[in-house]
Amino acid sequence: MHPILIIVFGPLLAALVAGLGNRMIGNVAAKSVTTGALFLSAGLSWPIFLGYLGGTQTAEVVQVLKWVESGTLSFDWALRVDTLTAIMLVVINSVSALVHLYSWGYMEEDPDQPRFFAYLSLFTFAMLMLVTADNLVQMFFGWEGVGLASYLLIGFWFRKPSAGAAAIKAFVVNRVGDLGFMLGIFGTYLVFQTTSIPEILAAAPAMSGSTITFVGMRLYTMDILCILLFIGAMGKSAQLGLHTWLPDAMEGPTPVSALIHAATMVTAGVFMLCRLSPMFETAPTALTIVTIVGAATCFFAATIGTTQWDIKRVIAYSTCSQLGYMFFAAGVGAYGAAMFHLFTHAFFKALLFLGAGSVIHAMHHEQDMRYYGGLRKHIPFTFYAMLAGTLAITGLGVYHLGAGFAGFWSKDAILEVAFARGNGAGQAAFWAGAGAALLTSFYSWRLMFLTFWGKPRWEQSEHIQHAVHGDHGHDDHAHADHGHDNHAHDHASHDGTAGYHPHESPVSMLMPLGVLTLGAVGAGQVFAPAFLDTAAFWNGSIFYNEALIHAMHAVPYWVKYTALVVMILGFVGAYVAYIAKPDIPAKFVATFGALHNFVYRKWYFDELYDAIFVKPAFALGRAFWKFGDIGTIDRFGPNGIAWVVERSSVAAKQIQSGYVYTYALIMLLGLVAAVTFVLL
Repeated sequence: MHPILIIVFGPLLAALVAGLGNRMIGNVAAKSVTTGALFLSAGLSWPIFLGYLGGTQTAEVVQVLKWVESGTLSFDWALRVDTLTAIMLVVINSVSALVHLYSWGYMEEDPDQPRFFAYLSLFTFAMLMLVTADNLVQMFFGWEGVGLASYLLIGFWFRKPSAGAAAIKAFVVNRVGDLGFMLGIFGTYLVFQTTSIPEILAAAPAMSGSTITFVGMRLYTMDILCILLFIGAMGKSAQLGLHTWLPDAMEGPTPVSALIHAATMVTAGVFMLCRLSPMFETAPTALTIVTIVGAATCFFAATIGTTQWDIKRVIAYSTCSQLGYMFFAAGVGAYGAAMFHLFTHAFFKALLFLGAGSVIHAMHHEQDMRYYGGLRKHIPFTFYAMLAGTLAITGLGVYHLGAGFAGFWSKDAILEVAFARGNGAGQAAFWAGAGAALLTSFYSWRLMFLTFWGKPRWEQSEHIQHAVHGDHGHDDHAHADHGHDNHAHDHASHDGTAGYHPHESPVSMLMPLGVLTLGAVGAGQVFAPAFLDTAAFWNGSIFYNEALIHAMHAVPYWVKYTALVVMILGFVGAYVAYIAKPDIPAKFVATFGALHNFVYRKWYFDELYDAIFVKPAFALGRAFWKFGDIGTIDRFGPNGIAWVVERSSVAAKQIQSGYVYTYALIMLLGLVAAVTFVLL
């Protein structure tokens, strides 16, 4: 049996066993089957990846079965394995396996563990189907599969209204993007008469410059197709405009956040764009749009991250921002750099999310950073792991030393290649990325300082007070965002150690942190030459612009050191504002209240969409309900018929007197009427 079949279908089989067996097989069996399947898939994925890295592996397609034959439309269910797939197999299975192991400790008290682990494995299977797709229909199957699994996992605690609302929001917003993706697939089939990805990519260059009629206008064919496909990527990868679901996805358990943000759903859009990169290279207008949207998302999300208090929401907006880097890297033609940042980001973002989960676990499920402080003494392992993740995401490294954390190698490469591109969109992306790097450093160190430094402030926390006084009337797993008034907080420091002592997480939660720390520290250093400088490594799986890579290495030194300078500035700013002079944030809010509120309210996107789409939709629904359903259909349908029957029965009841002569008279009248009818 080919290893790829075990890698892909192992998680599906485990999900079925855990999901259908559920409480009949028990928690331990369900967790063991799913976790074991993921570690097996991860163990089989690394040799494939290392084979491509060493040049000993060649691309291949493994046929599973005949899928569809209808007229001229014919395609198989087949698994494509090449360099791009191998990278995603390592990322997805490694992170998912560690998330499964982490969940043993994090979900220990949850009564529904088999269902949770089944959903996790199902999520992984759907993503594996997406990245091994040999045709667009199979890719769409995986695409919708991760959408379904994300809905199930975000709303896992379905008794909590906010979790249900967040799941529905993620599902609906992604359906908007998926409409564009479907139209892109339909259009691609219309133009190329095939859904086979290799055949489409081979024929794409010949379509450059051709036009097609779209919404009554004559437009460039490839631009239209690629823009529609990119709309799908915008929804799945939470780009500006279709990003609103991502922060609300924090309503799911923390392991879900790590899996969605690091390895699965949000990376699907980046993967799709890189898989179809030869197609996008024939669509310059579409690539410009990708660059601009990515750069705008990168900066926009970073601004919001500077104002949030929920530790998971800060990291969520960080994900949104980092995805922007990946997209504008692809937009300027550096698909290898985009995939490299996806690769390194998976390690340090999973590390940050699981580290945040360890903090939340230690703080009795309190997520508001204003109620933390001084935790590095209480949970030292978690502290050092998150410190490594922070150094990785902020990109600490020195060019002339040739040394740095993972983010230094991948994020700096993206900034350099955007500058080297030389066009207007590339220059705008470079400066937006530099500004986002400054803000990334600021909000990342703000998170670290509020959480691990200063005096303990947790005596103010309602969750901690419940824990101290033994009042467990709340749902331990209902990680609610309390919506505390951001303006009123004065960063008061109180010694809350008297009644509550945070504790380090169990070994099952700390082991994944240790492994991910290694990735956050060394993944960039080890793999940068292959991802960025070796065309042979990619072996045709993406479009590789060698001239652009040479130009990237030749940019001025001030460009190469821009990321380091802004990283230091962000660190100093956070240190001054939250350690040296902690009254500065309150003064800033008092002085620039309108600006702060604009950013804190997430640029009012939720309010805007609520006014434009949600409220009109509810008003229209109510109108159809009251005037259409109740006023028309019910009135003249079931209710009207019931009224007629009721009135008829009243009339009919009058002739049911019980007297024989009355019945005889009616029978006689009926007989006369019948005879008269026959005679006439």
